[in-house]
This record gives sequence, C-alpha cells and structure tokens, in this order.
Amino acid sequence: SSGRLRQQFDILPPGDIRNCLVALADAPTLMRDLFQFRFEENSEFSGHSFGNLFITVMTRLTGDFEKAIKETSKVLALRGQVIPSTLNNVVLVAQHKDGSETVGEDKIPKTNRPIDKVSLQPASPQATPDAIKAIEEAQVIILGPGSLYTSIIPNLLIKEITDAVVSSGAIKVYVCNIMTQPGETDGYTASEHIKVLMGHSQPRVLDYSIVNTGEIPQSTLKRYAQQNSYLVINDRKKIENMGYRVIEDDFAIVENDVIRHDHVKLARIILGFIEEI
Repeated sequence: SSGRLRQQFDILPPGDIRNCLVALADAPTLMRDLFQFRFEENSEFSGHSFGNLFITVMTRLTGDFEKAIKETSKVLALRGQVIPSTLNNVVLVAQHKDGSETVGEDKIPKTNRPIDKVSLQPASPQATPDAIKAIEEAQVIILGPGSLYTSIIPNLLIKEITDAVVSSGAIKVYVCNIMTQPGETDGYTASEHIKVLMGHSQPRVLDYSIVNTGEIPQSTLKRYAQQNSYLVINDRKKIENMGYRVIEDDFAIVENDVIRHDHVKLARIILGFIEEI
C-alpha cells in the first residue's frame, strides 16, 4: 500500500508535489504523462503513480525530500519552483459538524459529512525557509483554485506561512473554484468558500477574489450533477461586504467534458496586478 511505501522509504506523501511539478513542467508531453501514469490494480505497483515512485527513489538517492524535489524539477525542466510548505510529516484531520472526526487527506472527502474545520497533527509544524523567502519576495500571492479543505487551507494552518502572507506587501488573490466539490464544499457559494478560508487563517490573507460568471453547457452540468458537483454561486455582494474586491469574468472552459479555469485569462488578470504595483 502507499502507506507501507511511505514508511519504508520515510518520505512525505508526494502526490500534491507531483501534480505541482507536472503543472510547471516544460518537458515534452510524454514526460508529463509518464509522471502522471498510474499502474493498474493488478500490477505489483497497484495504486501508485510513476511520478510518486520517481520522487521516492530520488529521495533515497539524495537523502533528502527537499533535494529530491529540486532534482526532479531539473528532470522536468520546470518553469519556476515547487517548494514544500513544511518538511514535517503531518496528517490532516477533519472535524465534522456531527462531531465525528476523519484522519487523512484522502479519506476526508469520501466521508460525505459536512466539515466544521480541519487541523494538522502534530500541530505547529515548521515552515520551510524557502517557502517563507518565496512569500516575502512575491509580488502577487495566489490561493487556489483547488480543494478548499484538503489543498489550500492546509498550507495556511502553518502559522509561519499565514503570518508571512499577512505581512507581505504582495497583492493577495483567491481564485474561487468553478464547481463545488463533493464531500468538501457541497452547496457552498463563493462567499462561503472565503468565509471558511478566513476561519482557518486571518482576514488579511486576501485582497481580491476571482469568481467565474461564465455559462457551462447543460450537458456538462448534468454530468457533474451525477457526481453531486454544481456551479459555485457568485454572491458578490457578500464578498464585498467582507472587505474584498471581486473580479468577475467567464473563466470557465470545458476540455474533454471537464470544467477548468481558462489559464490564459487568469494569467492576464494576474499580470495586470503586477503592472499596477
């Protein structure tokens, strides 16, 4: 199992890191596909992706998880840097509104029980110096898009990270998800995403919120509805009443019947922020 693999090699879970590496890779498409390749269930490596195994082996060769990420970045010819928020081996824990608790990032959405809050165990992990430095040097800090409770908020549960973001003079932007995520944000409006984000950090981790106002083909919406995923309602006034500026546009594109953000439009908006500084 993946748990036994992590214990045997004593490294942090590499899944999110792998996705970030692939997203920034300037390597050929085949190399990116290779890193995302997942072995079949009847394989000896069932449940693992090639990228996770690569990072695991690289950690053994370099003797350090952080060095492994840097060396893997060279292999993928990254356009930028992927920096872990912490090197402490922490576990994400969800407290549900019914009083129950779920341990483990991958298990939390599967419970389908409304989440009250999430936390890290053990508490108070240390931020990596590289992460703090990157925040201090940033002109724009972007949160999202991504899973609210299991991808975005965990970084802000590291006090040093949140404090660095609050102290930064950079423009801070939250890119709200286009669709709700089953098991995490069922029925959430855009303002409710932000309210939860603030409840796990501090009000001043944001200046702007980017919200989609574009239409999605009904056929695609119906397919998402079968998975209990629906359009995030844009309640702009509530966001503005919270003290944040809202940028609205048609940010949605549909590729192979999958809804994604239009990265070109997002990039144009973000570059506009930099030009204003």
